[in-house]
Amino acid sequence: MDVGDIIRVETDKGIFEGILLPSTDENIITIKMKNGYNVGILKENVKNIEIISKGEKPKYELPPLNIEKNEKFKTISILSTGGTVASKVDYKTGAVHPSFTADDLIRAVPELLDIANIKGRAVMNILSENMKPEYWKKIAEEIKKEIEEGADGIVIAHGTDTMAYTASALSFMVKADVPIILVGAQRSSDRPSSDAALNLISAVLAAREPIKGVYVVMHGESGDTFCYLHKGVKVRKCHSSRRDAFKSINSIPVAKINPFTKEVIYLQDVEKSNGRKVEIDTNLEEKVALIKVYPGMDGEIIRFYVDKGYKGIVLEGTGLGHAPEYIFEDIKYAIDNGVVVVMTTQTINGRVNMNVYSNGRELQKLGVIGCGDMLPEVAYVKLMYLLGNYEPEEVKKLINKNLVGEIEYRSRFDAY
Repeated sequence: MDVGDIIRVETDKGIFEGILLPSTDENIITIKMKNGYNVGILKENVKNIEIISKGEKPKYELPPLNIEKNEKFKTISILSTGGTVASKVDYKTGAVHPSFTADDLIRAVPELLDIANIKGRAVMNILSENMKPEYWKKIAEEIKKEIEEGADGIVIAHGTDTMAYTASALSFMVKADVPIILVGAQRSSDRPSSDAALNLISAVLAAREPIKGVYVVMHGESGDTFCYLHKGVKVRKCHSSRRDAFKSINSIPVAKINPFTKEVIYLQDVEKSNGRKVEIDTNLEEKVALIKVYPGMDGEIIRFYVDKGYKGIVLEGTGLGHAPEYIFEDIKYAIDNGVVVVMTTQTINGRVNMNVYSNGRELQKLGVIGCGDMLPEVAYVKLMYLLGNYEPEEVKKLINKNLVGEIEYRSRFDAY
C-alpha cells in the first residue's frame, strides 16, 4: 500500500477506514478517517489490512472562476504568511499548502463572495515560530503595495504562535488609513472543529469597516458564535489549543463580530479611516533581547548580550517590575555600556510601578525604565522600532509614551 491509498485496518479494538498518511514512526500506521481526524495504529495490533482503492488519480486543474467585481462591495486583499487558517491538505504527501489565490479562497469559503471583492496571494509560507524581523518588513512592504493598488482593507493570514508579535510590529511600522487585520486558526482546516472559516469571514467583515489601525480577529468563545476584534498591541495568545485562545490584555476587545448576521458591535472607540494613505517605516534595530527574570538567574546572560553588541534589553520582571538584587551589577554593566534597559512585568494583567518598593526604586536609579502596562512582547518590538529610528536618549523618552495604543495610563483593570 502507498501513501494516499484508502485502506481498511482491522484490530482487536475495531475497524478503521481512511486515507493512508505518511508516518514518522515505522511501527505506526497513520490514517485520516472520514470524520477528519487522524488515528495512529501500532502495526503489532493489526489483524488485517485491506486496500479499498489506490490513491493515484488523474491530475486535473480546476478552471478559473469567472466572478465579476461587485461595485457595491469593498475590495479586500488577503495576504498569506503561512499557518492553517486557509490552507489545504495534500493527503498524498501529508503536507499542508497555502490556498491563497482568490479562487482558492472563494472555493474554500464561498461566503466571502457575499461580503467583499476578494484578492488573495501568498507572500511567504512559514510556520509562525519561524517568523523574524526581516519578514515583518516584507509584510509591511506588501501591505503598502496592496493599498496603493486599491485595496480598501487588508487581511493577513498568520500562524497563531507569534501572531501577536507581528501585530505589534505592523502597528509601529505601518501608518495606513485602512484596517489591517491579522487572523489565524487554532484548528487545521481539515478538522471538523476547525475555526478557520469563521475567523476568516469575521476578519474580512472587520477589514471592510471604516476604521484604521492594526487588529487581530479570532474566536470570542469556544463555540462557533462570534469573534472578537482585538487591538494589535493589546492582545496575547493565552491558551495553546482553545479556539478562543486570544484575549485582550489590560483592555477590552475593540468589537464583537457576528459572522452569520455580519454585524460588528463596537465595545470601545476606534479611529475612523479617512482615505487610503499609507506610509511604512521598516527601520528596526534587531539587536534587542527579551529576558525573563526568574529566581536564581545568572546575570551573565545580560553581559552576554552586551558583549555581543546588543542595543536594547527588555526585562520581563516579577510583580510590579522587580529583579533580584544579585543581578543589579550586571544591569548596571549594560546601562554603563549604552544599552537601553526597560522593565515590563511577567504577570498577565496589571502594570509596572517601580516606585512602590525599594527594589524598583533602586532599579530606576540604575537607569532602568518602566513600561507601564505594555506587554513584554510589545515592548520588545517597540524598542526595536525606536532604536531603529532614534538616538538612545530620545528612545528613553519615548519608550513609555503611548504611540499606537500600546500603553493605557489608567485602565479599568488597574487595582488600587
